Amino acid sequence: MTSRLTAAASRILEQAIESARRRASPNVEPIDLLSALLADESRGATLLAEHGIAADDSSTAAFLEDLLKEDLDRVSLNPGESQEYAAVVDAAKRQAALGGRTAEMGSEHLAFGLAEVPSAVREHLKERGATAEVIQRSLDVAGDTFGEPIPTDLVLDAEAAAFGRRHLLRAIDAAANRAAEGLRVAEDYARFVRDDAFLTRRLKNLRHAINEALSAVPLTERLAARDTVGDVGTSISSPSAESRLRENDLLAANLHRAEEALRSLEEFGRLIDPTLGPAFEKLRYELYTIEKTLAAAPAAHERLAGRDLYVLLTRSRCVQPIEEVIRGAASGGAKIFQVREKEMPDRKLLSHLKAVRRWTAEADALLIVNDRPDLAVLCGADGVHVGQDELTVREARHIVGSDRLVGVSAHDIEQAQVAVLDGADYLGVGPVFPSKTKPFEAFAGLEFVRQVAAEIGLPWYAIGGIGPENIASVREAGASRVAVSAAVCTADDPRFVVTTLRSALRAGGGQTQKPRD
Repeated sequence: MTSRLTAAASRILEQAIESARRRASPNVEPIDLLSALLADESRGATLLAEHGIAADDSSTAAFLEDLLKEDLDRVSLNPGESQEYAAVVDAAKRQAALGGRTAEMGSEHLAFGLAEVPSAVREHLKERGATAEVIQRSLDVAGDTFGEPIPTDLVLDAEAAAFGRRHLLRAIDAAANRAAEGLRVAEDYARFVRDDAFLTRRLKNLRHAINEALSAVPLTERLAARDTVGDVGTSISSPSAESRLRENDLLAANLHRAEEALRSLEEFGRLIDPTLGPAFEKLRYELYTIEKTLAAAPAAHERLAGRDLYVLLTRSRCVQPIEEVIRGAASGGAKIFQVREKEMPDRKLLSHLKAVRRWTAEADALLIVNDRPDLAVLCGADGVHVGQDELTVREARHIVGSDRLVGVSAHDIEQAQVAVLDGADYLGVGPVFPSKTKPFEAFAGLEFVRQVAAEIGLPWYAIGGIGPENIASVREAGASRVAVSAAVCTADDPRFVVTTLRSALRAGGGQTQKPRD
């Protein structure tokens, strides 16, 4: 069964999730998928429009409005998938798989899935005649293959060939402009809205890479073929552009614009130079990774908002019972705890984690499990933290799912950058100072903290030997969040230590991580 998605299908699935978030829904539903499909200029939307099913159709608009009630006061950070939605996507995958090994699941297959799987959406489509059988026939017609071309003695003359090349150049020129424009807006978003130097630079480098690939099609030749006045597309506008009310909508629209343009460059480019197709395909996939990273960051910031002091717990190192440490630290303002027990047998560790889960839940605090995504799921923890020698972010995410946090330890700026692109929700940055709880041969130090403060927009915690005596220097280096262990676990009064650390952390001076919407 196919797992490849077209750019349009990828966009639509992401927007369906965003729709569920805005509704504060625990699950993505078929109605979210229909809304996303109709808002996207794709083949699936065109198929439905043939039956009068469109966002500007009064009946469909009323149908969507009735079921898509947004909750502006709340969002669902990580909605799951309802059974109906999962069935729709599975039906789309099966339909796409009929195209063979190289087939991709596109928006038209999602439209088929909506018409195939029982739901309120299917009934609405059925009323308009857009049944699964009708859409199936449309797909079959589009997928028809023909025999070998009929031999011909016709040879295009030079003038006709030049005419054809001019059309290709016009298409490439227009797509190149759209890609550059969309990426520039995304770059400004990463720079001014997210204050993320790393992703800003990635987007800038991507723009330059596109220009480098286009060197095979000289700008002078593209400009000579350009015909803005005679371009029929300049008079066609999209109503969705008028409804971008949020920064995230602006970002999504322009990233999608750039992705579509790169696909167009890929297809038209290979007709001029076979090497251009793979070059633009590679750049398109790189943009998908950046898009995922930018889209996930707001949810991570929201989940970790106000949780600036992170306590790592190892029972043997605590002078008081773990329950008392948690209660005391939480009363002082610590709202995220990690259980780090390297030597405890699995059964005993799971029992311990379940107890810690109860205590942290009572304190309205998050629970993170060190290195064990399996046990994090079994005990109902809020996430898992992995190191550089443990499971990758992708492997951990596969186990804990999208609704739990995945944190990663980073000891240099390259590791931090890789973790961001891999989809981590937050970073542990250090070790800053020698630690009493974990041995290290070398220490990243305050310089690494400064690098991360200047480069990384994802939430991060400075860690390693941090206590009341040195937290001011960590704050001045740019950290607005810290993770501590011995300073709290060995304290007679964990509440007092946490209160002291948070007061020092929030004191003025130094560069800090800015909160992000």
